[in-house]
Amino acid sequence: MVYRHKIVLTIILLMLTAAFIVGCASSTTTVPTTATPTTASTTAASRNLKGAHVRVLGLWSGPELDSFMTVKAAWEKDTGGVVDWEGTQDLPDVLTARMQAGNPPDIAILPSPGLMQQLSKEGKLVPLNSFMDMNQVSKDYAPAWLDLGSYNGELYAIFYKVANKATVWYNPRAFAAANYTVPKTWDDMITLADKMVADGNTPFSIVAPSGPASGWALTDWISEIVLNNCGPDLYDKWITGEIPWTDACIKQSFDMFDEIVQTKGYVLGGSQGIFATTDANGTYPLYTDPPTAYMYYLASFAQAFITSKYPHINPGDDYNFFTFPTINPKYAGAVTIGADVVVMVNDTPAARSFMTYLASAQAQEAWIKLGGFTSVNRGVSPDTYLDPVAREVAKELSEARISRFGAGDMMPASLQKAWWKDMLELVKDPSKLDSILNSLTSVAQSAK
Repeated sequence: MVYRHKIVLTIILLMLTAAFIVGCASSTTTVPTTATPTTASTTAASRNLKGAHVRVLGLWSGPELDSFMTVKAAWEKDTGGVVDWEGTQDLPDVLTARMQAGNPPDIAILPSPGLMQQLSKEGKLVPLNSFMDMNQVSKDYAPAWLDLGSYNGELYAIFYKVANKATVWYNPRAFAAANYTVPKTWDDMITLADKMVADGNTPFSIVAPSGPASGWALTDWISEIVLNNCGPDLYDKWITGEIPWTDACIKQSFDMFDEIVQTKGYVLGGSQGIFATTDANGTYPLYTDPPTAYMYYLASFAQAFITSKYPHINPGDDYNFFTFPTINPKYAGAVTIGADVVVMVNDTPAARSFMTYLASAQAQEAWIKLGGFTSVNRGVSPDTYLDPVAREVAKELSEARISRFGAGDMMPASLQKAWWKDMLELVKDPSKLDSILNSLTSVAQSAK
């Protein structure tokens, strides 16, 4: 199975992040194509594409989509082409339906390497090496990133936007005012949460963003706990289905998450409050006066949500993150990683031009300057990261001793979707844990 042999490549993420530091140190909505262009010039454009359209399908919304609108506006200005964005929260199903109907998008922004590998195997994607300057691509991206984006010797994907999934966001000024100390270990975090509750404060903001993919933010919690609790070897075996979900350490990791969700006073709005907001809105309680929650675990793209809502607060002083607390000292500092993977589904001159542009350092630097974006393109200048929080996100990725892609992103789509759904059920009724783990084991086995 494709995802089984590809998981081996996650073992070389230490090497990937070492290369990375070279560059650093189900409804759909169509969005109008108006935005303020950046000053970047689109050197990738090789022809006048005036009036030519590129249809792009992806998950981005809110501040992330606003940033993409700015990035693509530079290409539109330089080429005369037009990018038509279509957003959906059910990308795998919408993409499949569009392909089956003979109306695929030209470019898709996939949320996981696993889905890219599946589509490559099925022959649904256009090989990028058939038109891109591979000398330039090889210069810009470390071999391991190209390997992860390839299938059977053909390059099908560019890892455009990478996220650090070991970030817990907080308000440094609020912590200092309450005399709270950033926790280094899981036990420290639980002790801090108890102190917060005793002070009449709420420790955690936790969300399950609404939509067909609701539950993904909860699976990120489990992935990070398992990697920190059980270590990379067991983590890899869990993802590939070599061990059952009922394994003692996997179950213990679910129990640890359940302790936070179900402990009275720990979560804003209680366990039911998890279903009442979006991933972006989940950041806001940390920065109200006074805060209504003090800690929020979400990937590094949360920085864009914070700065969009509160444009005048200072990175580092007014908002920051701490690394997900250590559970087992043997795996201290283990981080999970996410990525937005750009693939081409329909081969047109405009799609080729826009795809080449997105792979370039200039397109990625344009988003970095807007916040909430980390690049693995070695052509990106370290000076592009303008604030200390963004630089620390990149530094943590580059120096991580243990790193893996988020578990769901490496699983077959059927298993990932089942896991999303089951996390919602677990939050509603923790007594279902055993049956949920047995069910997910069965789904994993059938997906092999």
